[in-house]
Amino acid sequence: MLPDLIQGIRGQSRLSISQAISLIEDNRDEGAELLSEIYKDTGNAYRIGITGPPGAGKSSLTHNLISAFRKIDKRVAVIAVDPSSPFSGGAVLGDRIRMTSHFSDPHVFVRSMATRGSRGGLAQTTQEVGEIFDAAGYDIIIFETVGVGQIELDVIQATDSVIVVLVPESGDEVQMLKAGLMEIGNIFAINKADRAGSNKLMITLKNILSTLTIEDSQWLPQVVATVATEGKGIEELMNSIDAHKSFNKTQGIQKVKIDDRYKKRVMKLIADDLMDDFWKDKNHSELHSELEKQPDHRQSPYNLAKQLMMQK
Repeated sequence: MLPDLIQGIRGQSRLSISQAISLIEDNRDEGAELLSEIYKDTGNAYRIGITGPPGAGKSSLTHNLISAFRKIDKRVAVIAVDPSSPFSGGAVLGDRIRMTSHFSDPHVFVRSMATRGSRGGLAQTTQEVGEIFDAAGYDIIIFETVGVGQIELDVIQATDSVIVVLVPESGDEVQMLKAGLMEIGNIFAINKADRAGSNKLMITLKNILSTLTIEDSQWLPQVVATVATEGKGIEELMNSIDAHKSFNKTQGIQKVKIDDRYKKRVMKLIADDLMDDFWKDKNHSELHSELEKQPDHRQSPYNLAKQLMMQK
C-alpha cells in the first residue's frame, strides 16, 4: 500500500494526498515511514503563515491569496487549522465554505484540521501534512492558524513568511500588540481598512516598528492595508511576500529556517520517543500511587521526578 501511496503523492493524485494526510492524522507507524520515504522530495515549497485575532478576515485574505498565486500559475495548498469541537474533536469547516470557488481547481488543495488541544494554534501534525503537500509539488503552502492571540511560535517554525492580520475593531492596539503578535509578524495586513480606526492602527504600527533596532541583516516588517472582501490591497500584499522571500534568500535566512525546522523536528521526535519509553507501566503506577494519597502525604513532585529518573 505504501509504495502506491508514495507514487500517488509524487504523481499529484488528490486521492493519494488525502489518504496520506489521514495516515498522518491517525498517527500510525506507517506515517513515519511515509514521511521518511518522501523526505527527499520536499524542500521546494514556500510556506506562508497567516495568523491574527478571530474575526480579522484571515480566511477571506487566504481566499484572495489563492487567486493571486493561481494567476501566476502557482500550485497552492492550504492547511486551515480550525478550533476543535468540544464534543467530537472535529474541525469546524468554515474555512472550506469560504473557499468553495477554488474546489474545482485541480491545482488548489484546501484541508481543514482540528487543533485538538494544541496550544500554539497549529495542530501537532500540521507540519507533517505540509511535508506531504511539498512532496506533491505544491509551490505555495498556506498555514492559516486559529489566531488565539498568543505567541504562536509553531507558526514561525513551520513557515517562511508570517502574515499577521489585524482589524481596527481588534480593541486597544497597544494591548493587542503586547499579545505577542509583534514578535512573529513579517508582514502586517490591516484588513477591513475601509472602516473607521484603520488609519490610527496603521500609524500606531508604523510608529512601533520605527522604534525597533533593525540591522542590515534583519527584515523590517511591512504594513499593508487590505479589504479582503473587495480584493483591495492584495497586489501590495503579494509584493510584500515576494520582497520578504527575496530578502530571506539573499540574507541566507531561508536556509537557517529550513535547518531550524529540521533540528526542532529531530529533537521533538526524540523527546516524544523518550517520553513514551519512560512512562511504562512501573513509572506510571508509581505516579498513580502518589496521586491516591492525600496531598499532604505525597512526595514533592521534585523528589518523585528524581526518584523515577534514577530508576531508568
